[in-house]
Amino acid sequence: MNHVSRKPGTGVPGAGGAPERALLGTLPETIRADLIAFRRDLHMHPELGYREFRTTEALKSRLECAGLIPRVLDCGTGLICDIGEWDNARSILALRADLDALPIADTKTGVPYSSTVLDRAHACGHDVHTTVVLGAGLVLAKLYERGQLAHPVRMIFQPAEEVLPGGANEAITSGALDGVGRIVAVHCDPRVDVGRIGLRHGAITSACDRLEVTLGGVGGHTARPHLTTDLVTAAAKLASEVPALIARRIDPRSGLSLTWGRIASGHTSNVIPQRAELSGTVRCLDLASWREAPALVRGAVTQVADLYRAESNINYVRGVPPVVNDPDVTDLLRGAMTARRGPQSIEQTEQSLGGEDFSWYLEKVPGAMARLGVRTPGHLAIRDLHRGDFDVDESAITVGVELLTATALLDSQNRA
Repeated sequence: MNHVSRKPGTGVPGAGGAPERALLGTLPETIRADLIAFRRDLHMHPELGYREFRTTEALKSRLECAGLIPRVLDCGTGLICDIGEWDNARSILALRADLDALPIADTKTGVPYSSTVLDRAHACGHDVHTTVVLGAGLVLAKLYERGQLAHPVRMIFQPAEEVLPGGANEAITSGALDGVGRIVAVHCDPRVDVGRIGLRHGAITSACDRLEVTLGGVGGHTARPHLTTDLVTAAAKLASEVPALIARRIDPRSGLSLTWGRIASGHTSNVIPQRAELSGTVRCLDLASWREAPALVRGAVTQVADLYRAESNINYVRGVPPVVNDPDVTDLLRGAMTARRGPQSIEQTEQSLGGEDFSWYLEKVPGAMARLGVRTPGHLAIRDLHRGDFDVDESAITVGVELLTATALLDSQNRA
């Protein structure tokens, strides 16, 4: 089935030569100012995963004002919007953004756009990702009207990237990948200067799962531990021994790592409790090892718990696989950025231990993620992700728009 978002204009598809000429030079100041204002509005009104109703409505209104036809996802937040028509012979290039914020306080001072919502903040840059894809879509819609975009483009604004296993699956279920041949995204990187991007062939993020373990057994007096299941000791041993055990059961090059974030048991000093709880994350750099991880971790937890006569209940929550950049799509991003800002604007980036649900799209279609520099050149202090003081140099929005726009144009020309 064809999806039509707006009627094409006249002109020669693919006209304009190199992507930088088709983009007609630099982004006009009026568009830059409008996008910065849009980003600041999102930043002031952060919403958690699957509750991004205001954000979704703001995007829908802006896209409709541009003559586009967005469709809200089946889950009620997030949307997709096509530019151009697609069929079996004209697959879509998708541009993906994520909408949700984090449940932490905004601690920035001295800026007029701090969060107005208590204990909510866009501390991972999703407001920037959303604005960049919106801006690229608006520019590409104008180029499509002029006949300068030969192949269709889809904007995907998904909810709940921060909620395991991620809102990408909701978007996919709602048809976000129907007709898509390639997909690209950007992610803010506070360690890269604005005006530059980081690229990498292969895995660029880690897999990330959540592990919850509940231990149970007979409690009692601390004077007679031999008559009890000493759950505090069992929990302590499990916390220290399970990570070491799984490290010896898998190739160390896989980077499989279990790190505990919470241990809770007992209420007083002279009573051995009947219940203990541990929770943490399992991260892995290698896709094949990630697929083995649940069975490996369950086996290790059960082995240690049994040793201390503790009953164990294991809740292994599958999160996200690694984001594995397709070489061809990565080179497409590289070519677009080189055309816009020269080869000096690209750096080789490291694989991160952070998780990203963009990986679910890459289980279905080839794609790539670029790290978008958001640090003001010359600034040494790093406002890291997932911190209340995180902020960006807003000129990164222009860079992101240029990158995604040039990528779509280059992709269109390559397939013309």
